[in-house]
Amino acid sequence: MFQFNFGNSFGKNYREVPPEGEAEQPKKKRQGKGAGLKNAKRAGVGLLIGLLVLFLGTSCWYTIQEEEQAVVCTFGTPRAVTEPGLHFKIPIIQTVTKVNTTIQGISVGYDDDLQYTDDAMMITSDYNFIRVDFYAEYRISDPVKALYASQDPVLVLDNIAQNCIRTTIGSYTVDAVLTTGKNEIQANIRDMIMEKLEQYDIGIQLVSITIQDAQPPTTEVIEAFKAVETAKQGKDTALNNANKYRNEEIPKAEAEADKILQDAEAEKESRINEAEGQVARFNSMYEEYVKYPAITRQRMFYEAMEDVLPDMKVIIEGGDGSQVQQLLPLEPFSSTAQTEVTENGQ
Repeated sequence: MFQFNFGNSFGKNYREVPPEGEAEQPKKKRQGKGAGLKNAKRAGVGLLIGLLVLFLGTSCWYTIQEEEQAVVCTFGTPRAVTEPGLHFKIPIIQTVTKVNTTIQGISVGYDDDLQYTDDAMMITSDYNFIRVDFYAEYRISDPVKALYASQDPVLVLDNIAQNCIRTTIGSYTVDAVLTTGKNEIQANIRDMIMEKLEQYDIGIQLVSITIQDAQPPTTEVIEAFKAVETAKQGKDTALNNANKYRNEEIPKAEAEADKILQDAEAEKESRINEAEGQVARFNSMYEEYVKYPAITRQRMFYEAMEDVLPDMKVIIEGGDGSQVQQLLPLEPFSSTAQTEVTENGQ
């Protein structure tokens, strides 16, 4: 059976029409292929939607640790988030950048192998070359400024530190840098760096900066400075020993001086009391003398003779030399009277 189809042209086109039973089978095959393709498209769309949902679900949350802070940027506007824990953000619209806020350090003048670099070579005020290396500790004080105020705040800190170090070292002598002036140098450098960081306001804060080592560039100079340092240490040791001896001896001398003063005061009081007693006795004797002058003079004479001639024998010769009377050592009248009373009683 033939069926004619007229196309757009004037020619005649015809095709053979298959029987009814034979025409349905290819149609069914075409319908099965279309259904499988449609199901595959649906499965791909579902998988894509699932992945999108999973991506959106996982990108909606972020976590901040104790030692971190985050900067959330929404349409180019940054905002700092400082509280640790789980936080929400809008996917695609908001971006999160985490910043470490713990204390960190940088070395100035030496590398990771603890070797001097070219930055360590400096010149002092007395035109001597010296190698000095430092270690600076810093932390992020403002995460927003640390991310957007400068491209590399740590590099800015390094450059500021080198500038301040060279300026300060250049104002001190080599002896001060190597020996006695280290603490003062560190303090001046720290103050200068903090002032510049406050001026630049890049969100970074200096915690401390210390001199790690300071050495002359040549071996001969190093040995000479070591000898000077040893002499200064010997000087300090001698001064400390002298101060120790002084601190020990001064209290002893003060105690001895106090003892001498106390003894002098006691002697003074004793002599004053003795003098006052003698005055009192003299006044008493004078009162008796006024009452009985002759008797008092005689008694005073005998008492004086007892004190002057206690163990002497007095021999009194008579005027004509015929009679000699020997007097035993003069004894107190009380004992003489007692002796007479005893003899009379016997």
